[in-house]
Amino acid sequence: MSTTTRRPVRTMGIIGLVAGLFMIVAGGATWGIVTSNLSSQNITVTSNAPFLAGTQVNNPFSAFAQAAGIEASTLNMTDGRSFADLDREDPLREVAQQGAFLQASLFTSVVAYGVAALVMGMGVLVAGNGYALTRIAAGATQRQEELASA
Repeated sequence: MSTTTRRPVRTMGIIGLVAGLFMIVAGGATWGIVTSNLSSQNITVTSNAPFLAGTQVNNPFSAFAQAAGIEASTLNMTDGRSFADLDREDPLREVAQQGAFLQASLFTSVVAYGVAALVMGMGVLVAGNGYALTRIAAGATQRQEELASA
């Protein structure tokens, strides 16, 4: 690999390393912010949740469990009817609406956790590829010298 070929490979490797590290930090920061905001709400997973009942909502699993618990409670209060199934004048319609809003909010945090994990995972891959490119660029000179001496 010539110097004119090696330099762009090394540059792309450094860009990949920096971008990957930035993605890892950004994903981790997002995860931390979502966790902090959920924790500050002091929400405890309801007892009728399918799992993690009684734990604090501060991670994607407890947020998902609480959303499922809210759904179960809402359906119990509305005799299994959703917001769309209830008549406009039915007083339970507001209960169903509030339950749907709470579930949507919790699912939004679950999605935020998923995106943060995806960004961190992609950051690891991008940084790994960047590192590999820098090693390829660094190793190309040694191989040429080895070939020249042989």
